[in-house]
Amino acid sequence: MSFSLQNWYDKMQSENVLFAHKGTITSDLITNVLDTVEHKLEEAHEVSKIKRKVYNVLVEALQNLYHHIDVPPDGEYDNQFAIFILSKENQGEYKISTGNFVRKNKTKLLKDRLEQLNFLSKEELKGLYKMILNNEEFSEKGGGGLGMIDIARKTGNKFGFNFQNVDKEYFFFSLDVLISK
Repeated sequence: MSFSLQNWYDKMQSENVLFAHKGTITSDLITNVLDTVEHKLEEAHEVSKIKRKVYNVLVEALQNLYHHIDVPPDGEYDNQFAIFILSKENQGEYKISTGNFVRKNKTKLLKDRLEQLNFLSKEELKGLYKMILNNEEFSEKGGGGLGMIDIARKTGNKFGFNFQNVDKEYFFFSLDVLISK
């Protein structure tokens, strides 16, 4: 069975969604999304600690999308195409789901990095974060993976992720981040 982006998006929409976007990611959109989500969390009378955590993780997740998107295959989508969804789970937890196209040659490194972060303890994540900062091990995009480490540290939860084969050159990468109370 081949991957259907629309089916994946529809499935994700069936949850208790607070905000969803499918399309071009711009810096203005990110600003608007953050303002909207902040307002929705206020309306929901969420406690400050959770509001802050959701907001901070959302900032990192959206920045990752904005800075690390590969141009989608075949010109079917805009160059900055991505999906993100913020939903509230049954246990009162929040889930941020993101999705974007990645070139096949990047999937192994990304998968290995996420598996490494899922394996590390809270103390080890803190040490890795400090090591990257102190050694100035930054990528060409400027981050050295600090955003993902920061998300792992702030949530204390493991990443859920998947790579769906789109064609011989691209995969659709989806990432789920759970934010517990």
